[in-house]
Amino acid sequence: MKAVQQVPRNALAWLLVSMFALLAPHAQRVPVWVLAVYAACAVWRLQVYRGRWSFPGRPVKFGLILVACAGIWLSYGSLLGLEPTVALLLTAFALKLLELARRQDAYVLLFLAYFICITEFLFTQDLLIVLYAVVNVLLVTTALVALHQSGRQRFDWSSLRHAAVMLAQAFPLMIVLFFLFPRIGPLWTVPIKTQAAKTGVSDFMRPGDISRLSQSGEVAFRVQFEGEIPPASELYWRGLVFSRLRDGTWSSLDYYDLPPGERRPGPVATRGEPLDYSVIMMPTRQNWLYSLRYAESAQGGVMQAPDFRLFRPVEIEDQYRYRARSWPAAPLEPELSAWRRATELRLPQHGNPETRALARRLREESGSDADYIERVLAMFREQPFVYTLQPPLLGEQAMDEFLFQTRRGFCEHYAHAFTLMMRAAGVPARVVAGYQGGEINPVNRTVIVHQFDAHAWAEVWLAGEGWRRVDPTAAVSPDRIEQGLEQALAGEGSFLADSPLSAVRYRSIDWVNWLRLRYDALTYRWQSWVVGFDSDRQMDFLQRWLGQLSARTFLAVLFGGFALVLVPVALSLLRHRGRVPRDPLDRLYLALCDRLAARGLARRRGEAPGEFADRVAVALPAVGDTVRRATGLYTAQRYGPPTTQEDSRRARRALRLALRQLARRGKYRE
Repeated sequence: MKAVQQVPRNALAWLLVSMFALLAPHAQRVPVWVLAVYAACAVWRLQVYRGRWSFPGRPVKFGLILVACAGIWLSYGSLLGLEPTVALLLTAFALKLLELARRQDAYVLLFLAYFICITEFLFTQDLLIVLYAVVNVLLVTTALVALHQSGRQRFDWSSLRHAAVMLAQAFPLMIVLFFLFPRIGPLWTVPIKTQAAKTGVSDFMRPGDISRLSQSGEVAFRVQFEGEIPPASELYWRGLVFSRLRDGTWSSLDYYDLPPGERRPGPVATRGEPLDYSVIMMPTRQNWLYSLRYAESAQGGVMQAPDFRLFRPVEIEDQYRYRARSWPAAPLEPELSAWRRATELRLPQHGNPETRALARRLREESGSDADYIERVLAMFREQPFVYTLQPPLLGEQAMDEFLFQTRRGFCEHYAHAFTLMMRAAGVPARVVAGYQGGEINPVNRTVIVHQFDAHAWAEVWLAGEGWRRVDPTAAVSPDRIEQGLEQALAGEGSFLADSPLSAVRYRSIDWVNWLRLRYDALTYRWQSWVVGFDSDRQMDFLQRWLGQLSARTFLAVLFGGFALVLVPVALSLLRHRGRVPRDPLDRLYLALCDRLAARGLARRRGEAPGEFADRVAVALPAVGDTVRRATGLYTAQRYGPPTTQEDSRRARRALRLALRQLARRGKYRE
C-alpha cells in the first residue's frame, strides 16, 4: 500500500478518541454488550496496527454483522424504532473500525461519525448535550485533519488546534444559516418505540401510578407569566380528564366515544382578569397540553377538547412552546347535558360496597350536594388518613380497603375515593390528572414544574355553578398544596428516594441550589431563543428587521450574509497563500541569527551553523558557549539521526536561553 493511502497513527488515535466520545451519551440507553463491542473493536484495530493480528476476513465480518443484528433483536424485540435503530448504527460504526485499512475507509468512518453526533438530538436537545456535541464535532474534525497529516506518526495536539480554528471560522456562517435558512420539515423519520415514551402523566390512572411518577426529579415543563405569578395553591395544571371507571382504572374518553353533539366545547362566559403565560413543554410522546383552568390559545396547532383541556392533534416529539390565556373564575358547563350527566355518574355495577353505603348515608345526612362535599372532606381531614408515597398494596375491593383499613395513600387514592363517593351519592364527578404547584426560579421568574409535582384531584358538578375543583388531598395534607411535595413528605423522608443524583434533592444546600437555578434559567433561554426558533418565529424576526419579505429580498439577504462571512475568510486564506509554516525549532534558530545580525554578526551565505557558532564564540566570548551548545543541539535535530521529543524540547530550551542572554547583555563588541 502506498504511504499516501495509509492511515497515520495520529489520525488513528484521534479517531479512537472520538469514537468513544460519541458513544458516551448513549451509554445508558444501549445494551452493555454494545459497549463491549466498542472495546473489542478498538483493541483488535490496535493489534492490527502493531502487526500482531490481521484484519478479519469476509466470513468473520459477515458473522459479526449477523450476531450484532441478533443482539439488537433480542435486546429490543425489534430492529425498528428509535432506540434499536440508533443502537444498530452505533454497532455498525464500531464494526467498521475493523475495515479501517486505507484513507478511503477512514473517510467513510469519519462521515458516519458526524451523522452519529446528531443522533443524540433525537433524544434530547438539552444545553449540556449541545455543548458536548460541539466537543464531539471538534474531535471528529481533529481526526479528519490528522488524516491529512501523513508525516505525523506521533500523537500530536496541533491537529486539535487546526480543527478548532476551522470550527471558529465556520461559526459565523452557522449564525447566518440559523437565522436565514428556511425551516423545513424532516426529510426522513425514525419510527419511535411506544415503550420509550417520556416519563409523564399517562392516559389512565390506577392507585399507585402517580406516586411512582413522583419519584422523578425531571422537569415536565416551564412556565413564564406575563404578570404576577399566582400562589402555589392556585397552580392546578390540567392535563387529562378521566370520566370512565373500569376494573379499578380511570381513563379518558376518546373522540369517537362522544356523540356528535358533545364533540365541541360549549360556550363559556369568561369573568375576572385573565392570566397570560407561555409554556415550554418537554417531549412526552403524547398529545395533551397543560394549562390552568379554562384556557384558550390563539396559537396554531393548539386545540380545545370538550372537557376544556388543551391538546395537539399530533404527539409532542420535541420540546414544544405554546402560549395560553386562562380565566380561573370562569364557570364551566353551568348546564349539564343528559349524556354528560349520565357519563359522569356511571359506576361499575359491583365493587366497593362499603364505600357506596358510606356515600349514601352521608348524602342522606346532608342538606345539599355542597354540604355533602364538605362532609366527605371533613371525614378525610378529621379521621387518621395519611398522605404517603409508600402506600400499601390494595386488593380487589381497593377503595373499601383504603377507606376502612389502611387509610394511607397518595393523591390518586384520595381523588379516586372521593370521586367514587360522589358518583355513588348521585353527584356528577370526575378525576383530573396533571400537575400542581411548581418551583419559582427567582433568577428569571419562571415556574419550574417537575415530574414529582404530578397530581390528581376531582371536579364536581353543582347546579348553577358548573364544575368546581375539589382536592381531597388538601384536606389530608395542606402542606402538599401550599408548599409542595418535599415539605409534605419531610417527616417520611421518601422525597426523591429513588433519584439520589437529582440536584433537586439537594436544593437545601445553598451553593448547589444557586448553580441549579442559574443553569435552569440558562436552559430556559436556550429553549426559548434557540430550540423554539421555529418557522413562525423566523418569519416574525425577518419581517421585523426587513419589513415585507419577497423572494428577491430573502435571497439577497441570504447570499449577502454568506458573502459577509465568507469573503473575509477567503481573503485571510489568500493572504497566507504560498507561505510555508516554519517549524518552531527553525523559527527559534532564525530568531537567534537575526539577533546576532543586529549585533553586527550576520551569518554569511552558505556558512554552516557550526562554523557560524565558532565565529560567534570568538567575537562574543560571554555567550559563545551558550550559542555553541544551542547550535549543536539544533544541527543534531536537523541533520542527525531520528531523535525523541525530549531532545527537541532540549534544543528549543537552549535556543531560548541564548536569545535571553543576548537580550540581557545588550550590544557586544568584537
